[in-house]
Amino acid sequence: MFTRLLRNVPPFRRIVGVRSYLKSSPAGYSVTETPEAEPSAPVVVTSVPGPRSLALKQELDPVQNTDAIQFFVDYKKSYGNYIADVDGNFLLDLYTQIASVPIGYNHPRMTQVLKDPDHLSTFVNRPALGIFPPSDFVQTLADSLLSVAPPGMRQVITMGCGACSIENGMKAAFMAYRRNERGGKPPSKEELDSCLINQAPGCPDLSVLSFKNAFHGRTMGALALTHTKWNQKLDFPSPDWPIASFPQLKYPLQDFVSENSTEEKRCLAQVEDLIAQYRKKGKPVACVVTEPLQCEGGDNFASPQFFQGLQDICKKNSIYLLIDEVQTGAGATGKFWLHEHFKLREPPDIVTFSKKMMLGGLYFRDHMRPTEGYRIMNTWLGDPSKVLMLREVIDVIKEDNLLQRTADTGAYLLQVLEEAQTKNPSLLSKARGIGAIAAVDLPDGPTRDKALAKMRELGVHLGTCGTATLRLRPTLTLEKKHVDIFADRFHQVIKQLS
Repeated sequence: MFTRLLRNVPPFRRIVGVRSYLKSSPAGYSVTETPEAEPSAPVVVTSVPGPRSLALKQELDPVQNTDAIQFFVDYKKSYGNYIADVDGNFLLDLYTQIASVPIGYNHPRMTQVLKDPDHLSTFVNRPALGIFPPSDFVQTLADSLLSVAPPGMRQVITMGCGACSIENGMKAAFMAYRRNERGGKPPSKEELDSCLINQAPGCPDLSVLSFKNAFHGRTMGALALTHTKWNQKLDFPSPDWPIASFPQLKYPLQDFVSENSTEEKRCLAQVEDLIAQYRKKGKPVACVVTEPLQCEGGDNFASPQFFQGLQDICKKNSIYLLIDEVQTGAGATGKFWLHEHFKLREPPDIVTFSKKMMLGGLYFRDHMRPTEGYRIMNTWLGDPSKVLMLREVIDVIKEDNLLQRTADTGAYLLQVLEEAQTKNPSLLSKARGIGAIAAVDLPDGPTRDKALAKMRELGVHLGTCGTATLRLRPTLTLEKKHVDIFADRFHQVIKQLS
């Protein structure tokens, strides 16, 4: 046993003695200081979750439901593309906090942002940004969020998370829709009075169109647009809003060009029908909300032509288009925003972001800008310290050419999935991906979950989505050597399942 552990000790740049490597955790395996480099390969010394994770989960359970917890993490010892758990395991992390880690764990540039004394007041004081922003906030926004704004967009509001970004994106759409209906006139006294008691005309019966299998967040408004799992929706009241079908493409794409085109046209026709139906019902659609790639719902792709057609329908009906880039933005696809691949005829009206962007928020075009103060507002409106961290992330992306690396490494990763699929057609299907987004389907949910567990036993952490999909969401710093490690373990697991 001891000899096997020695073979698995990762070669950190800072030399860590075997005694210090093995001494501190309950399982007997630990690194006593934060590493300065990744392990050369995964290290698995206990089951995952291990005994320490299980003990901590038991300690936490009396004060909150812990059913969703997979394992407890030692974030101090995690580094780069590797996540360390509290039992001394080092896993190659291809899920990265549900697609939220842009440039790896404990990146030295991120650590330096926190250590910089010039940033001390930004981290100590969290201002109410909408009312009392700090003196450097304008420049900080220019250097960060505005420097990577989606083409054609120059308005931005920061938020704390993705769901609240969606909530406020819908509010912006409702406000713009009603301004158009009023013809630019101010609201009437009746509107001002009736809105305070949740009545028309101040609270109009407008709707938002979303898509089956979509996920846009767990707050109440965002949940009305979310259609993936019952545990996200059950027991919560939701408005009667239209839900259209999202294309279900057949793979490989090049073999089903005609069938997939027909499917996308069917879905677009359904969008048009629902818009007409809800107009007749007295619940006109003010906004269409879509992911550029349905992530939680099963990594469902659609073509650029589908999104171009969707935008055309919105324009024809004076409806606003909101593209939810919470999971797909920040360079995850080789461009900074996935919808840039679609070559839309004009920018979307609203683009929401979070996850790899370090904080939430929404970009929007000039005509979506609120015309009065306090209309899109909460106490903090995000956190300027997270904007500082985002600025550093953006600098690293540019300096290290991570968009191109992500495109190249992502193509290599997809090739691995496609080759495994070719060799194992009874087990794997629909290999798909773009950049740091990749997925492959297994025959059913139990088989998928078994593959997930076996990959973890071999030191690779993956995610799931849809009903039978393995989901990969690595960092932008993933390299081909990491893909090779994944490929080796993945082939082992598929062989075991065959």
